[in-house]
Amino acid sequence: MAKRYFDLFEDVYIPNRWALGSPLDEENQELRTWLFERGESAHLEGHTRIPLYAPGKALDFSFVAGATIPVVHARVAAVFAELAPGDVQLIPVEVEGESEPYVLLNITRIVKCIDDEASDEVRYYKPEHEQPERLGQYRSVIGMRIDPSKVGDAQVFRTWGWKVAIVVSEDINQALERVSATGTKFKEVTGPSTISADERTRNRKSRELLETAATAREAAWRTLGTLDKEVFMPIAMSGSWPGQRQLWSVIRREAGRTLLVTHGLSDPFIERLEPSVGFGLELALEVDASVKDISKGWPLLLLDRVADEVAEHEQVRERVKAGLFSMEISGKGLPRSLVNEEGRVAVLLGVESRTLPRHFSTPYGEVKLVTVKALLPSELAYLLEHGAEGQAELARRFVEGGEEHLSRLRRKPVA
Repeated sequence: MAKRYFDLFEDVYIPNRWALGSPLDEENQELRTWLFERGESAHLEGHTRIPLYAPGKALDFSFVAGATIPVVHARVAAVFAELAPGDVQLIPVEVEGESEPYVLLNITRIVKCIDDEASDEVRYYKPEHEQPERLGQYRSVIGMRIDPSKVGDAQVFRTWGWKVAIVVSEDINQALERVSATGTKFKEVTGPSTISADERTRNRKSRELLETAATAREAAWRTLGTLDKEVFMPIAMSGSWPGQRQLWSVIRREAGRTLLVTHGLSDPFIERLEPSVGFGLELALEVDASVKDISKGWPLLLLDRVADEVAEHEQVRERVKAGLFSMEISGKGLPRSLVNEEGRVAVLLGVESRTLPRHFSTPYGEVKLVTVKALLPSELAYLLEHGAEGQAELARRFVEGGEEHLSRLRRKPVA
């Protein structure tokens, strides 16, 4: 009987689950995550700590922020120590707020075994992607299937050229299910594809639509500054975005500024399988600082909440596309200088900028780029008193002051 193998990943749909931050050393400095993704033992000195990105229900198996690096309870680590001692390095870690023992699971085996023909779709890094260090590796793998004959005696491993995947043997799959490890999710990567020919065709068409839209947006983002190679995605995806994927891109601008943009509100409506610009807009928030870790900063939190309102409410989208529009969002977790006495933060959308375009083109049509300006509490009070005229007056004063759409925490209010 042919051996069976499974893609092991984190179940992100568990209600009220915790979310882990990036590993820290004794000096509270972030460890480089690539140390644990290259398939080699990591040589660390001192104690390693895992902070909580978001508190919640503790899990036996979780990934750290932004990487497929597992942090597991000691009883899960024991399964790997018993069944795959030559494939893993077990690094004791302290998880913030937890008295139970946890371990960072560093997978030290890489196997070249992805079956390109049996997988639903594979794409490779090419010279035009401008990442020579990844040339020939996988840019995406959809519906991954592996060739078991190439695995050898490995019990857990990362796949060559697509190291985000963690594959385990059937023995480990069954052992983790026996101990009822929470946070784990498995998908078989051996045997025939689980989708029909019609489904394969539909999936390929949807991916082509989304990739065309994303490529056009990336071209527009590169005209605005230096685009970070990676996009950010949330812990749980939102089905309210047109392509049912919720993404953000980061653009490094002159004078050390950081521009954060939504990267998917203009995706085609994936359920319709036809070209479109989705909601016809993307949001842009620029700050006067070089934000190193976007995932932990207030700009992403603020833009995320604004984007949720735009994606979920048609009346909001229509007013945003019509011109200046202000709204309030929850101030939880946002800087105190922005939060009013009611615990709310206001933003003004659509302030015109001298350095950002109003629109950009895609093969599916024009997309409006809508600026998001964080307001101070006194400016919110001014808006509540003066309504639409107040919006126009605030926008005029921001332009007059030379900062237009820029969001800054330390500035004098204009109202």
